[in-house]
Amino acid sequence: MPDHARLWVYQANRPLTASEEADIRLRLDSAFDDWAAHGQPLTNAVEILAHRVVLLAVDEQAYAASGCSIDASTRIIREAGTAHSLDFFDRSVLFETADGISAVDALKAKAAVLDGRISPDTNIYNSQVKTVGEYRTSWLLPAAESWLKRFFTPVA
Repeated sequence: MPDHARLWVYQANRPLTASEEADIRLRLDSAFDDWAAHGQPLTNAVEILAHRVVLLAVDEQAYAASGCSIDASTRIIREAGTAHSLDFFDRSVLFETADGISAVDALKAKAAVLDGRISPDTNIYNSQVKTVGEYRTSWLLPAAESWLKRFFTPVA
């Protein structure tokens, strides 16, 4: 997908098992093969990352996603999650640790900073990216360069 392609990030509330990931990939590939806006096929790509995150990209220079097509994509993602008791609308902060990927509820992110689970150098998965280009340049960010920066004490 080109850098200008619009991107949606859907984050599961827990890691997917290998069989869940395979089934979800099949469901999404099948559903998005026929995804359209006002009868026009949408040029899109779907990727599952880190056994936890679904990325959906659309090249809107070919044809833009409409409100109805975006609603349809949300329904498709929700149904894929429901089939496996997953919530792809989770808003936890995902971050890298020595043991892999950890998550903390976004409302408890400040506490995770204060108790040392997240440091300024901790890599955060930036679920706020809006384009494929942003994904390529700022998907993984040090916490101090993310929205969490406000929780770190400035050095005097």
